[in-house]
Amino acid sequence: MTKVHRTPDERFADIPDYPFAPRYHELASGLRLHYLDEGPREGVPVLMMHGEPSWSFLYRKMIGPVAAAGYRVLAPDLIGFGKSDKPTDKAGFSYAGHVGWMLEWFDAIGLDRVMLACQDWGSLIGLRMVAARPDRFAAVVLSNGGLPEGQEPPAAFAAWRNFSKFSPVFPIGGIIQRGTTTELPREVVAAYDAPFDTRASKAAARVFPSLVPLGPNEAVPDQKQAWTVLERFERPFTCCFSDADPITRGGDRLFLDRVPGARGHTLHRTLKGGHFIQEDDPEGFVAAILETAAHAGV
Repeated sequence: MTKVHRTPDERFADIPDYPFAPRYHELASGLRLHYLDEGPREGVPVLMMHGEPSWSFLYRKMIGPVAAAGYRVLAPDLIGFGKSDKPTDKAGFSYAGHVGWMLEWFDAIGLDRVMLACQDWGSLIGLRMVAARPDRFAAVVLSNGGLPEGQEPPAAFAAWRNFSKFSPVFPIGGIIQRGTTTELPREVVAAYDAPFDTRASKAAARVFPSLVPLGPNEAVPDQKQAWTVLERFERPFTCCFSDADPITRGGDRLFLDRVPGARGHTLHRTLKGGHFIQEDDPEGFVAAILETAAHAGV
């Protein structure tokens, strides 16, 4: 049985600008998944999916404005991140396993007519969720992410993958800072470090880059199957990649070429910032969400 770490609540006592009530769902495996649920319950759900090595704190500047516009905002912490449980054995993590955990939560919450807003691993998992439940998603807003299916990794990503494997230190807050173009306050960097109070608690953050199907990878067949669904997805699909992210630069072209819902509308845009655009240009990301919602009629 894989050992599971649960970060003590006191680690989150001084998190800035994060006034949201914690909610928890216990998965069939016994793992506890944390999520936020803000805004009117009858509102159209906007599912904000974070990536690695961040957590739902990443969306703190976006949750309020979207909820104030009348939407129900849900922001889960992936297993291994944030306030969710953290298996401490890297071998306990797989791409398919994460998709399965999130689909289990998604089905239990009973979401429908969902708008997905995603970035980084939030897109790798979120877009697989769209492919698995296409009739339950009304629209997608994608920033700085993708759905790779075995392509050669960009040099910047290959370097990041090696760092995650071999670096003796893995400073989560510092990694987020290096992925932004703005100087983060010390307390914000500390908030990104907060979930990871032990070396073992970083197992998911350490292994995630190796799970990305860039190059040979066991997930490639599942990715190709997901793409067959996305290539028939006609609901609005907006790309809002940033202008200063060396890892995902140009990745929007695949979606503009292959996803029917990404063609024929003028909502695509370039945001100003680095990889973690939620820190650099949250207003631009929010605008993309709200305009896409209007375009989708939700």
